[in-house]
Amino acid sequence: MDHGKAPVLEALQAYHDRGYVPFNPPGHRQGRGVDPRVLDVVGEAVFTSDVITPNGLDDRRNTGGVLEEAQALMADAVGADHAFFSTCGSSLSVKSAMLSVAGPHEKLVVPRHAHKSVISALILSGVSPVWLSPHWDPERHLAHPPGPDDVRELLDAEPDVKGVLLVTPTDYGTCGDLRAIADVCHEFDKPLIVDEAWGAHLPFHADLPPWAMDAGADVCVTSVHKSGAAVEQSSVFHLQGDRVDPKVLKAREDLLGTTSASSLVYATLDGWRRQMVEQGHELLTAALALAHSTRGAINALPGLRVMGEAEFTGPRLADSFDPLKLVVDVSGLDISGYQAADWLREHRRVTVGLSDHRRIVVHFTHADDDRSATVLLDALRALTDAGLPSPEPVDLPTPEQLQLETAMLPRDAFFATVEQVDADRAVGRIAAEMITPYPPGAPAVLPGEVITRAVLDYVRSGLAAGMVLPDPSDAELDSVRVVARGAERR
Repeated sequence: MDHGKAPVLEALQAYHDRGYVPFNPPGHRQGRGVDPRVLDVVGEAVFTSDVITPNGLDDRRNTGGVLEEAQALMADAVGADHAFFSTCGSSLSVKSAMLSVAGPHEKLVVPRHAHKSVISALILSGVSPVWLSPHWDPERHLAHPPGPDDVRELLDAEPDVKGVLLVTPTDYGTCGDLRAIADVCHEFDKPLIVDEAWGAHLPFHADLPPWAMDAGADVCVTSVHKSGAAVEQSSVFHLQGDRVDPKVLKAREDLLGTTSASSLVYATLDGWRRQMVEQGHELLTAALALAHSTRGAINALPGLRVMGEAEFTGPRLADSFDPLKLVVDVSGLDISGYQAADWLREHRRVTVGLSDHRRIVVHFTHADDDRSATVLLDALRALTDAGLPSPEPVDLPTPEQLQLETAMLPRDAFFATVEQVDADRAVGRIAAEMITPYPPGAPAVLPGEVITRAVLDYVRSGLAAGMVLPDPSDAELDSVRVVARGAERR
């Protein structure tokens, strides 16, 4: 295929060149109706490129096949049979993938460290999760993807599951043994879905961990806005083989997706694919070299340490690690990652993607260069002299304490009759809401799980220490939403 083409971008340029006068959405008319105060902030070009697809980028019946051609080019670029663009992020894509494999009351293997979007899919669909424990690192308080033996054991025990979901890479950059897990799934004739939101860049460089399609996965979901060069909400889900019907996958996506998709998302996905095919190896080689040199420079700073691959990989840990993720342990400064992230943003205008009780995660992409790396290093150097107070303690549970009893399906608990009870009285009750440290967005408590003292102390102490918990109905977590007495079904 001709990867010098960018069908969406070309259609957008043609729309501008032909001077169409629209009387259909969007109502801003390529920015003419936008408040000038808005244009001062976001720029007119955002609106001139905001064009509806039918009777806009394409004709009324979409006979030009603009989107279909762009998706076919994406699939060819990464070695998939099919690719589907999503304008609602990987949160929608992973829901679509799950619903294409399992339906209401059917079973799906789900790792317990999955993103909240996966749990939302369980609630919406009524799919019954069969929980797969991740590889817990109790020393470092990290969860890594499970291994092939864990998957085999569960498939032996639950032969009626419809498929397996895996989350890799994690927000910390740790990856599972995809090839071996795909082999196990296919031995049982089960499709493997991979939530690879952090791995859109993986197909384009051999020095990165294996990516899902190359490893034999049936469906994988990527967030191009995370590690590529597309606007927020830009996601692609890829399909290969015949275990999942592409028409079924598209139909499930239509259930959840919008009929008013953003051309900004389509255009930037299309352009990123072309860039990666033409220049991706070169760009990622430079990014890897920059990440490597920056890692060494951070390690030379007092009180800071970038965790090495040897700390992430090995028996009962991860299989591989994305070197573009720099996991910086700040505990040597006697501060928390929450404090570090807040100080860096406020005092040095540097932002990081993830922080926890002892770490921040710095994510490099091909867009970074010596200038941005220098800004980061100067900010971290200043952090070492900031003299921040000792952090609030977080009551960290053991891996065993993190694995709560499931008393009801997530859907049943979420839609049950509920009551709001004081936090202390919530111990022993069935949760009716998610309680999710974000990022990374893996819930500590799910609807349907029995709340324990250890996990409640963890999230409440974490909140006091700077953890973000966006889900609970009571933002202060003085009370918790639980299934009402009499509505509990064990």
